[in-house]
Amino acid sequence: MNNNEIICRNFANIIGGQHGFTGGKCVATIPRSQIRATILGVRFSVTSSFSFESKNNLSGKALCLGRVALLQKEVEPFVAVIRDQGIIVSSIHNEWLFEKPRLIYVNIESVEKPLLFARKVRKALQVI
Repeated sequence: MNNNEIICRNFANIIGGQHGFTGGKCVATIPRSQIRATILGVRFSVTSSFSFESKNNLSGKALCLGRVALLQKEVEPFVAVIRDQGIIVSSIHNEWLFEKPRLIYVNIESVEKPLLFARKVRKALQVI
């Protein structure tokens, strides 16, 4: 296991998700199984995902991204904590029609050390 794969495992552990590392990209996925959502009346799995890639071996910084699935009431508290920590909120939108309950997706981005990003994400997830 190389250093980036170890960092990936730690990244996912901090966030509280399942890790995967392929093609130079680390992804941590978190199921939101407490949200019993449907689209067109059919149940589907709600997940949030976070990643890092293009890690600079000198600075240790990488492109860190996230796609967070939230209930409407969770958006403001999550966004407030993310912004307070210097992470960019690049979009807030819904993705589906006819889903119940209404889900809002928040995309976030930053260039920083992946484990620092993971700790910031964990702090923001704790408010939801």
